[in-house]
Amino acid sequence: MTASRPVYKMVDTCAAEFEAVTPYYYSAYEDADEVETGERKRVVVLGSGPIRIGQGIEFDYCSVHSVWALRQQGYEAVIINCNPETVSTDFDTADRLYFEPLVAEDVLNILHRERPDGVVVQFGGQTAINLAGAVHEAGFEILGTSVADIDRAEDRERFDKLLGELDIPRPPGGTGYSVDDALTIARRIGFPVLVRPSYVLGGRAMEIVYNEHDLLNYMASAVKVTPEHPVLVDKYLIGKELEVDAVSDGETVVIPGIMEHVERAGVHSGDSIAVLPPQHLDEQVKAQMVEYTVRLARALNVKGLVNIQYVLHNGGLYVLEVNPRSSRTVPYLSKITGVPMVNLATRVILGTKLADLGFKTGLVKETPLIGVKAPVFSFAKLLDVDVALGPEMKSTGEVMGVAEDYASALYKASVAAGYGVPHKGTALVTVADKDKDDAVAIVHSLLKLGFEIYATDGTATMLEQDGIEVKRVRKLGQGSPNIIDLIMGNKIHLIINTLTRGKAPERDGFRIRRAAVEMGVPCFTSLDTANVVLDVMTAIKTGYDKPPVPLQEYVGPEDAGARNSE
Repeated sequence: MTASRPVYKMVDTCAAEFEAVTPYYYSAYEDADEVETGERKRVVVLGSGPIRIGQGIEFDYCSVHSVWALRQQGYEAVIINCNPETVSTDFDTADRLYFEPLVAEDVLNILHRERPDGVVVQFGGQTAINLAGAVHEAGFEILGTSVADIDRAEDRERFDKLLGELDIPRPPGGTGYSVDDALTIARRIGFPVLVRPSYVLGGRAMEIVYNEHDLLNYMASAVKVTPEHPVLVDKYLIGKELEVDAVSDGETVVIPGIMEHVERAGVHSGDSIAVLPPQHLDEQVKAQMVEYTVRLARALNVKGLVNIQYVLHNGGLYVLEVNPRSSRTVPYLSKITGVPMVNLATRVILGTKLADLGFKTGLVKETPLIGVKAPVFSFAKLLDVDVALGPEMKSTGEVMGVAEDYASALYKASVAAGYGVPHKGTALVTVADKDKDDAVAIVHSLLKLGFEIYATDGTATMLEQDGIEVKRVRKLGQGSPNIIDLIMGNKIHLIINTLTRGKAPERDGFRIRRAAVEMGVPCFTSLDTANVVLDVMTAIKTGYDKPPVPLQEYVGPEDAGARNSE
């Protein structure tokens, strides 16, 4: 007779040469159980599962630091994670580790065996937070922000109601339960709109659409829209994207720093270059961000970490989304500010008050160092993936550059992320009509660096009107040699290409970008990214250089708690 629930067997890490004692467990439907629990209170931490686009090593960092904090506080710490290539699954990280899938059935089976005093879901990204409801309904206590408050942040209608009560603006939009619903919302708020499935991971299937035809194509090809799988439709506001991570105990809200994205809103936060402290924000906007963050954290009864993303549009600050969990920027923010965010959040969910740890509500005094987080991409290894940046996340990692000035930090991050461009050669520029005015300044930077400019007809006409000498190139349907011929023949050394009508593989733009990947030609699809990288290259060419210095060798800022309490 098969058992209704599995037992847990120890992984033999010693290949039967001698008895294994490593607390690694896997499930099996047998009679004998090999799990040995202690007498201390125990807490289960849910990891983020396999590393993939949208959830990576950043959430493993958060899980590990939470486990360390739990053990420091005298708790028995248990991790559920199914990725053996992470620190959370090292033999000495947790008291016990279960190599099991992060789905409700397997997680609940483990919880029934462990009978923990609480479960932590906020450090494993969206995968872990999505399990909060099932864990709570099964009778286990969720430590930190409650399931009801998590749902208030993630349910569109409840969140909109909360923002109205708090008098905090957000882009207009709505939830579509059918194609007709989505069309009605888009017509009401006006194009362009940002569309996405609800409860997405890494911006999956998220897209900006500019007209009804594109919206209908999106609904037909990208998502399945039903009452159980609604689509969120929001007005796309062009502006500067800003981001905040905070630690809250429901009363005191500590904000280690504000991050400014280099790329304007519309590029997924995981694919954006983020700068801390912000370089182009006035004190009034910072103060408003702090005020909104504190209001939201208190209203949602956040106990632990919260991530909030904003857009600054025409001088107005709007909330894009609130994530009642850790974010991929928490490790970066913790390192540059010196605020041990996960440790503090873990102690908060165990009942400690931030005020008792020397913190008060507000923004921690800014560190004298500047940190730049830059995404890393693996397009050469991902076949048929468009390199164009947009709302759907595509980066596979990130790096951080730290220095005492912005240019040096940006340079270090750019080099580490592999954004280097040749110092001279031929640059191909082909941009959408909406980007043509902004592209002129970039082309002038390329000319100063010594590049020869090639462009397609529309872009070439615009550049010539500005007095720029351009060589015209043929599009794919205009004979040979065309753009692809030039790229494949090593005649192009840098490409600036922004999206026009779409990303389908048959489009010229898609084929240009894929050819660039195959030939190893730097290709920038965001003018904002191109701008900062060219600034770095210009600095290098004029003799500006800084040697890399490990973070540990910097003179560290004073105690973060003291800076926050000033």
